[in-house]
Amino acid sequence: MKNLATLCLLFIPLLLLCSISVTNAGRIIPQLIQNHNKLLFTSKFHQIYDTSKYGKLQLSNGLAQTPQMGWNSWNFFACDINETLTKQTADALVSTGLADLGYNYLNIDDCWSKPVRNLEGHLVPDPKTFPSGIKALADYVHAKGLKLGIYSDAGVFTCQVRPGSLLHEKSDAHQFASWGVDYLKYDNCYNLGIPPKERYPPMQEALNATQRPIFYSLCEWGVDDPALWADQVGNSLRTTDDINDSWESMTSIADINNKWASYAGPGGWNDPDMLEVGNGGMNYQEYRSHFSVWALMKAPLLIT
Repeated sequence: MKNLATLCLLFIPLLLLCSISVTNAGRIIPQLIQNHNKLLFTSKFHQIYDTSKYGKLQLSNGLAQTPQMGWNSWNFFACDINETLTKQTADALVSTGLADLGYNYLNIDDCWSKPVRNLEGHLVPDPKTFPSGIKALADYVHAKGLKLGIYSDAGVFTCQVRPGSLLHEKSDAHQFASWGVDYLKYDNCYNLGIPPKERYPPMQEALNATQRPIFYSLCEWGVDDPALWADQVGNSLRTTDDINDSWESMTSIADINNKWASYAGPGGWNDPDMLEVGNGGMNYQEYRSHFSVWALMKAPLLIT
């Protein structure tokens, strides 16, 4: 990407929060706001700009009027997650002021469930890592003014070989809603070769049928160019393969995502994957550029 760093630096003054790192169980360390004595924005900042004419994606479920912001467990913790970590992270989002700036989704990624369903065919939280269950965790997160996200897969297994939701869409959506889940990341592993256009709409219909507003994040890796067909399916659409914590990965993904810029808008946003900011693979200037480019692309800002 030509002159990417120069381009990013021109826009840095527009951004206050430029980098955050989760370095241990729930401890979030702002990397780039240390020179600011006080915040310039109120808790309403993420609601004040008009995006009504942005793009073509308009899933009318009342969600995603702006790109989602929050935290996701995967890029730093991978499968090493548990309810204590999740609660500590919820506490940290509030205590650091990030929640007031709109970072209000707390998303658990893969590995939260047992390897098999129960005898009734239901998903079961891993009792070793989530002994209180997802409903109790959702209640804790909601009490902080935050929203809880969970992970499943449009295949027979998740990417880490937990039960997927393919052919279980209705029962799993009902279960997520009964737990108080607010967000679903829906991955693309072990999909039996069934086209994404056939696998992703059933979960959207099942989520809507629960009558609970659940943000639907399609993660089909851009395989079938979801911007062209998923305008009434998902609130955010992965346009690329997974990011890794390197300058080469970040810039190449930004170039791919840029192709679909005109399709992003309220109700549905292009998703070039989560932020890697603070995870150690890039330097300070590269992370600052990474954050800036994601903001310029109207991409989700999900820290790890």
